[in-house]
Amino acid sequence: MSQGKPIVTRALVAQGGTTLDDPRAFVEQEHTLSPMRPRDLLVRVEAVSINPVDTKTRNSLRAGSSRVLGWDASGVVEAVGPEVQGFAPGDEVWYAGDISRDGTNAELHLVDERIVARKPSTLSHADAAALPLTAITAWETLFERFALSGRSAGTLVVLGGAGGVGSIMIQLAKKLTQVQVVATASRDESRAWVLALGADHVVGHHDLASGVLAVAPGGVEWVFSPHSRGNIPQFATMLKPFGEVTAIDEPSGLDLLPLKSKSIAWHWELMFTRALYETPDMHKQGDLLRQLAQLVDDHTVGTTATTVLDGFAGDTLREAHKLVDSGRSVGKVVVAR
Repeated sequence: MSQGKPIVTRALVAQGGTTLDDPRAFVEQEHTLSPMRPRDLLVRVEAVSINPVDTKTRNSLRAGSSRVLGWDASGVVEAVGPEVQGFAPGDEVWYAGDISRDGTNAELHLVDERIVARKPSTLSHADAAALPLTAITAWETLFERFALSGRSAGTLVVLGGAGGVGSIMIQLAKKLTQVQVVATASRDESRAWVLALGADHVVGHHDLASGVLAVAPGGVEWVFSPHSRGNIPQFATMLKPFGEVTAIDEPSGLDLLPLKSKSIAWHWELMFTRALYETPDMHKQGDLLRQLAQLVDDHTVGTTATTVLDGFAGDTLREAHKLVDSGRSVGKVVVAR
């Protein structure tokens, strides 16, 4: 495929100013992709998964605006850019995309090869699509923000343990480090899920610090937080001096002062940063997805897909977004062709 030639695909385009009860929330239409870049892969998308970033972005669209959403994907390479060296047409791949570019809710999608890897051979496209975005978030949190290793010991608290990131973070922490994992979950279904994934203890979301200190009386070293609003004083109580928090949410007016007396470090994690800024180490996301694929094929970690909806259509995508928007889904919601 010649570089610069427009690529037209069928896409499910999110419409601003609509609710998920509106059949027009996602409209199937022709969409022209941005020009193919030298290191791009053109991928035929076979499955996508829905993440909170999808629902947040859809909810933020103004009336009259539209966007192709979707970042997780598993599919097959159709064509490669002139500078691509690591992939060829026919390769089955998985990735989490780039929030500054068109999304994956389309038949064809362009993505930089540096943030792509071959998908696990033991997983279907649907089961593979559940993992990339959340696994990158969990991996960067554990091994870059917290700098854990195979010899690390201590206690990690994973808020939202049954969510997409929590579900893979628990597995990675238990399989690749020696840390004790305390996960938060409140419903019977979500408690059973996180225990099955390997969590050592489960505590409720309410009166968080008391629950955590009941199972880790000396305090904890690390907290992963997708729910920071109102929890900073609790983090300050349950973390040891020089403890660390990594957050992925962005509540306004966040007051971190309660963390100061213990010199607690606060990290942000956004797995899109490398692609957004084309950092010199952008390739690390492809590298870690290759490592993750090996862990999956070795049966060290497993897919977090729990709901797979068949059929790439507006109604199916609306249903998937409703499930994620509810805040009660366990694991990941996937839409497959």
